[in-house]
Amino acid sequence: MILRRFFVLTIILLMLLPAAIFAADNFWGDKNDEELLSYLMSEMDDEQLLAQLLLLGYMGDSPSREIIEWISEKEIGGVKIFGWNVGSLKSLASSVADMQTESQNTEFKIPLFIVTDQEGGWVRHIHSGTTETSGNMSLAASRIPSDSFKTGYYIGMELRALGINMNFAPTVDVYSNPKAHVIGPRAFSDDPVLTAVLSTAYYKGMDQAGIICTAKHYPGHGDADKDSHGALPVINADMQTIWDRDLLPYRYLVKENIPAIMSGHLAFPAITGDETPASLSPLMLKDILREKIGFKGLVITDDLMMNGVQLLPMNTAEICKAAVMAGNDIILVSRTPEIHKKIWTYLNRELRLDSDFRSAVRSSAERVIKTKIQYLRGETAVPLIPDPEQTDMLIPDENGSTFFFDQAVRSTTLIRSTGPDGIIPSGKILLTGQLDRFFSAGRAVFPEADIFRFDYTPFYTASESVKRRLSSKAEDYDTVIYCLANPNSAETLKALNGINANLIVLSVLTPVYLREMDWVENAVAIYGTSNDSFKAGFAALSGSIIPSGIPPIKF
Repeated sequence: MILRRFFVLTIILLMLLPAAIFAADNFWGDKNDEELLSYLMSEMDDEQLLAQLLLLGYMGDSPSREIIEWISEKEIGGVKIFGWNVGSLKSLASSVADMQTESQNTEFKIPLFIVTDQEGGWVRHIHSGTTETSGNMSLAASRIPSDSFKTGYYIGMELRALGINMNFAPTVDVYSNPKAHVIGPRAFSDDPVLTAVLSTAYYKGMDQAGIICTAKHYPGHGDADKDSHGALPVINADMQTIWDRDLLPYRYLVKENIPAIMSGHLAFPAITGDETPASLSPLMLKDILREKIGFKGLVITDDLMMNGVQLLPMNTAEICKAAVMAGNDIILVSRTPEIHKKIWTYLNRELRLDSDFRSAVRSSAERVIKTKIQYLRGETAVPLIPDPEQTDMLIPDENGSTFFFDQAVRSTTLIRSTGPDGIIPSGKILLTGQLDRFFSAGRAVFPEADIFRFDYTPFYTASESVKRRLSSKAEDYDTVIYCLANPNSAETLKALNGINANLIVLSVLTPVYLREMDWVENAVAIYGTSNDSFKAGFAALSGSIIPSGIPPIKF
């Protein structure tokens, strides 16, 4: 009898075991959102929850052994794709598939955030094969919210094909300081309301593609005269100023439920009382962003390897803890494996010793998991395992390619003209600039034009020798078409002040340099350096199109 009962119980257990395994393998689909979140928060231990806060990078164009171990053994929350990780679109899709496959072999099978910076225009970490748009400033020049929506959507669809489910875009910095060179054309405008409207449309388009949109760089990098990659910018603006200017786009986006915001390494001493970066400031993140603005989504740090925080009197592990305590939910650390290990060891120790830190970790992990449940499951979710063989068919999107050229044409802007024919070159023409695409597009329209080329670097200063040679050469031409692209070329342009030739400036990226050059009488602006942008610019110079864009910044 005892043996019989044992046999029956064994059969029942064997029957139940596969069902239990099946349920564990498929809990993403078997539970509703609230049940799944509750289940994970109750079953995951503190280390597993801590790991969900980590967004790590790796070196090389295929996943390193170390990053695979972080995924499989530590069960980290996400991986950041940088430019150096991209060999080809096919290899990138294969890398994403490998990493997500590892995530599905872990205990709770929580997918990774696969993240990149694909803003369009000037900044896109995935260069190979993806669409190069005219950038945010061109969207402000065309003044059509649906252009911004479609830009977010088409960029999002390319990321979707690669298995990338989160994008650090749009840049919503209000371009209030012309010396904010690291932002420049990455911004939409110097107008907070226009920035808010267009960034919201961009977010909605990307959201429709299933991508988790991340607005940056909170509270605003547009008034900074330094680059937070190399130093800590100090912005001496008071609370009312940033509320009405820099925070206005965030206030719009939060009301529209944007899922994530990146905290910037920027100091606001008039508000915080010291030079603590906003990314490490509880006042900026908890009091203002969470409480006053009402944001309930994810707060993600900019890279904690940047000098904007690395120059502080703390090591990287201590910076990571300070970031979590300040109110960040995800900490981005781009490199290296040795530093990652030190961070993990330190944070795990603090998890045991500091109850406040443990509480902060649990709160952040809950927001991370909640966002993953919302975005990474269901029919609209980005495919967990992308098909590398499909990338060439899906990228670039045929409809997107047509749209982006048309948008570049719509955004082309007449800044100044001496008359109806002021921007139309005639006679003997000299093309002058730093960029190969400028010369290619120019020669396609004006094949007999001569070329004067000079280096794009150094970025900030011009060569006196180049200025002398240009001034002398320009005297032999009837028309000089000058490509204005950076502070170097802005300074070099001054050598042409007063020449007898008809000077026509084709401004690319930001036209801000023309503010101080009222002696330039004929100027057209484009806002990117893509082939489409240059084709549109030269179409305006040849009279093929009438530039209809509106300057995105005040003159």
